[in-house]
Amino acid sequence: MTDDTPIIVWIRRDLRLTDHAALSNAAATGRPVIPVFLHDEVIEGLAAAPKWRFGLGVAAFAEALDGTGSRLILRRGKALECLKALVDETGAGAVWWQRAYDPASQARDTAVKAALKEQGVDAQSHAGHLLFEPWTVETQQGGFYKVYTPFWRAVRDRHVDAPLKAPSKLRAPDTWPDSDRLDDWHMGAAMKRGAAVVADHVTVGETAAQGRLADFSAHRIEGYKAARDIPAIDGTSRLSENLTYGEISPRTCWHAGQRAMQDGKTGAETFLKELVWREFAYHLLHHTPRIATGNWREEWDAFPWNEDERSAEVKAWKQGRTGIEFVDAAMRQLYTTGYMHNRARMIVASYLTKHLMCHWKIGLKWFEECLIDWDPASNAMGWQWAAGSGPDATPYFRVFNPVTQLDKFDKDRAYVDRWIAEGRSNPSRDALAYFDAIPESWPMAPGDSYPDPVVTADEGRKRALAAYENRDF
Repeated sequence: MTDDTPIIVWIRRDLRLTDHAALSNAAATGRPVIPVFLHDEVIEGLAAAPKWRFGLGVAAFAEALDGTGSRLILRRGKALECLKALVDETGAGAVWWQRAYDPASQARDTAVKAALKEQGVDAQSHAGHLLFEPWTVETQQGGFYKVYTPFWRAVRDRHVDAPLKAPSKLRAPDTWPDSDRLDDWHMGAAMKRGAAVVADHVTVGETAAQGRLADFSAHRIEGYKAARDIPAIDGTSRLSENLTYGEISPRTCWHAGQRAMQDGKTGAETFLKELVWREFAYHLLHHTPRIATGNWREEWDAFPWNEDERSAEVKAWKQGRTGIEFVDAAMRQLYTTGYMHNRARMIVASYLTKHLMCHWKIGLKWFEECLIDWDPASNAMGWQWAAGSGPDATPYFRVFNPVTQLDKFDKDRAYVDRWIAEGRSNPSRDALAYFDAIPESWPMAPGDSYPDPVVTADEGRKRALAAYENRDF
């Protein structure tokens, strides 16, 4: 007897039709498919910018589903409770989804799978958020990789399947279950007035993500190796925003990079390495989940970082008022656009953890609040890499000099001038937009005097090196 019961496809960080294993496999059965997005305990825990941006992605994905004859069902509540209710309402015999790898999602998914199977429901998880499942990449000794370069060598020649085609049609159930209204969730509430400013800088949905990749492959991947370090130019792919919500798959990006390599575009290998850096972050998050919440190198637990989030130094750092132009420009780019250039991320992280001697967790939390491309694995590894407490870290005693870094990567100060208004007779539109985005409680205005450094580059370096020399580990 043929099983004709519906399949619920639980949509998460995979807001796309192309290369969606759970959705494609469900469509291939010929059974009715009910796509569902849940505002569950994991979504509830998201900070301001990621939750707002997730909502935009959900809206775009719902519109894309309409083109397949389907629709996106929305429910709010605990994941297991919502899914059990939907199974009862629809008579679904299966719930399929694509895997997540952060600790909170894994705990949720493990509990959901066990409970649904006990109820007799076919609960399946599929790959799709990564190129390689973390447990499939092992050292010759059978352990996991702790250093990036050997990890890259281990996977660079691995076969990666071609992306799955998008299903052109999804069979609808005889009766659709009730759905919440996305607007009623108010996913952007915590953004307040900043949402209107950041909205000018988002690129939402699968179609836009595919266009972004095509444009990068055609025009910028050739010079990517050098251009990616210059914050004032459009030299990167900017696909981190779309990858984090699954609006494009890593396999799609990987094969685009491979084609560029075959075409002799010299920056393509560097692009592929950056995709694998993302893989490495998830590899570590899976094998050592403590990286998300504590020092990966546990001996750093004794290091005397300042943990006072309300200190004057932290406040100046968050507001882009440190008096260090590279740091301040980057922090304002973050607040105005929800994005920060990667070179700038290294500089602001180094300044906070080394010059200001503040705990990396403070920066990790602020980035989580502000980034539209926030990713639990990349954010954690990036902060610990910069602080020196993480795996594959730059030598912990290396302190980036934000002044000489600016001279090297922003010689004509185009980046600084774009994002800092104070002291300029004709501030840029973006520099002024920052003051429209920030909380009204921040006493800042474009006509203010630019501040003296909270800690100068030389003073901060000396303080950091002294602390490292006296470290108790």
